[in-house]
Amino acid sequence: MQSLGGYGRIVVKIGSSLLVEKNKLKRDWLESLADDLADLSRAGVEIIVVSSGAIALGRGVLGLPPGALKLEEGQAAAAVGQIELAQAYEEIFAARGMITGQVLLTLRDTEQRRRYLNARATVGTLVRLKAVPVINENDTVATTEIRYGDNDRLAARVATMISADCLVLLSDIDGLYTAPPADNPLAAHIPLVERITPEIESMAGVAASELSRGGMKTKIEAGKIATESGTTMVIASGKRLHPLRAIDEGARCTWFTAHSTPATARKTWIAGQLKPSGQITIDNGAERALRKGKSLLPAGVTEVSGSFQRGDTVCIMGADGREIGRGLVAYDCDDAMRIIGHKSREIETILGYAGRAEMIHRDDMALKDFG
Repeated sequence: MQSLGGYGRIVVKIGSSLLVEKNKLKRDWLESLADDLADLSRAGVEIIVVSSGAIALGRGVLGLPPGALKLEEGQAAAAVGQIELAQAYEEIFAARGMITGQVLLTLRDTEQRRRYLNARATVGTLVRLKAVPVINENDTVATTEIRYGDNDRLAARVATMISADCLVLLSDIDGLYTAPPADNPLAAHIPLVERITPEIESMAGVAASELSRGGMKTKIEAGKIATESGTTMVIASGKRLHPLRAIDEGARCTWFTAHSTPATARKTWIAGQLKPSGQITIDNGAERALRKGKSLLPAGVTEVSGSFQRGDTVCIMGADGREIGRGLVAYDCDDAMRIIGHKSREIETILGYAGRAEMIHRDDMALKDFG
């Protein structure tokens, strides 16, 4: 039996059908979840919440009828519901000593390079400051072309973006079965999935309710995203009170095994799957610092070449011309050239804005092992 308390950073995804009933917030359920999250937080676990429910709440406030909504109606419902949802999280979490911060994302925020880096930095800073990010898809502006359409895959992208080591998908079903149990009474529960194969994918059904855009299919897709990036995933029932506590107490659920750690997966991706857009040459002192696990500061850079933008992959070259690693650069090439050799505190004076202290952060860097 796995314990959530054994993980360092957890993303918890909450479906609309768990949080909202008859267009009203299930406050007692959210309070029980907040109790569970507060317990995990006190145990040192960093928490990120991905929450559905804004449209479902907003349509109740606006008196919209049941059934499919027009795009503009859904966006209006989301605008009203996001306020309702944020207020509920703030009140309930504050009563348990937790600060919350709302983050609204679209597909582009996790797929486009600059937006991805900005979103990652915002969520990471909230976590570092001991706040709980409450993330939702920004349905007030998202259209079919720029939306996820379900929060399962959004939660998986968030988990990989911020290097979480566990993703919890709270659902109206207690895990994966060999067939949709509502249709097949002989369907068997699967407690552990070590690898998502075509056979596993074929077991997924369709959306379970009007409030849910996803279903088991999107949860399996989320599992592929998460586990391939080093994040363990669990699908568990959220229909009971204290759903996270129930997982730790052995309630039925399905665990999906990660193929590596988040840090290893990210560095492998940086090292081998991206085409470098330029080179950054560093001095011997900077190389020694990088070998000790430090970030690359502008002061240690001696030369910049190529044409790259912030977030692109660049080769890190030693003073002797060897490629010693690769990383995601924090500046466009023109700005990088202007600050090389300078102290980080001088960046704002040189560029006219307060950029990042690091040219390449250690988390965004993969070094070669020269033995």
